[in-house]
Amino acid sequence: MEQALTRTSLQLYRDCLRLIGHIAPGGSAKGSALRHQVRSSFALNKHLTSPAEIETAKAGAVRALANFMLVESAGTDKTGGLQKAMKNFNERVMNEPKGNE
Repeated sequence: MEQALTRTSLQLYRDCLRLIGHIAPGGSAKGSALRHQVRSSFALNKHLTSPAEIETAKAGAVRALANFMLVESAGTDKTGGLQKAMKNFNERVMNEPKGNE
């Protein structure tokens, strides 16, 4: 079981670095900063042994990549539809009552 978790974590790490190559090719400052962020995040979590903690960390990495891609896409959106949808979603989430209240 641990070997499967290590393998998928390694695949996620490689996918993150590969995606950075597409987002910021070459040795750009953005690419260097993103690579540093990915490496430090994975290094910070390398001690995790619990499958639940590992899955949470992996989900966070996937969410961060998805958010970054969404923000990058919004910057190139000519119609402004994506930015409006993001703003509406953010307002809706911020106005939702919390589960503990």
